Amino acid sequence: MKRLLLTAVAGVIALSAQAAAAQTQLQNPGPAIPGMCVYHNERLLAQSSAGQSLNQGMQRLVQEVQGELAPYGTSIQNEATAIQQLPQDQQGPRVQQLQQRIQEAQQLEQTRDVELRYTRAQQINAIATAVDPIIVAVYQERGCGMLVDRESVYVMNPAMDITDTVIERLNSALPSLSFSRQTPPAQQQ
Repeated sequence: MKRLLLTAVAGVIALSAQAAAAQTQLQNPGPAIPGMCVYHNERLLAQSSAGQSLNQGMQRLVQEVQGELAPYGTSIQNEATAIQQLPQDQQGPRVQQLQQRIQEAQQLEQTRDVELRYTRAQQINAIATAVDPIIVAVYQERGCGMLVDRESVYVMNPAMDITDTVIERLNSALPSLSFSRQTPPAQQQ
């Protein structure tokens, strides 16, 4: 789970670095296209105060969950070792109890994973809610007629990129996030 989160963050940073490297290698990016603007949401999540707060908060929650699950792993490993020391005819009931504990631990891990995913989605939604009016305002101020996702553009004239302005304003509007692990609402059937 932690590896998944760290891989996702590293991937965003690597993509941003690759796009920046491709952009800086180009000596003449061509003219800015009037009315066309570009926005990079992944860079906003990686570089804004709120995005960094989200990443730090999620790392903290992942560590909490790992701390909560670690005793289960230790206990299960110790019990498995103890069972192996018993004669074959005495292992049956303890193996069944161990299998039940393993299932309980797996179920708890799945529950915590769902909670972490839900929490992250809620915080990304909070950032999106704060950034949407900022994007609209910058779009209008710059006279954009079209806003293109930076992920769809390989090279562009940097004058068309509104991301830095959006990040700056988001940092003022939403300097940080404070959150704890959330439980998703029960699914209605």
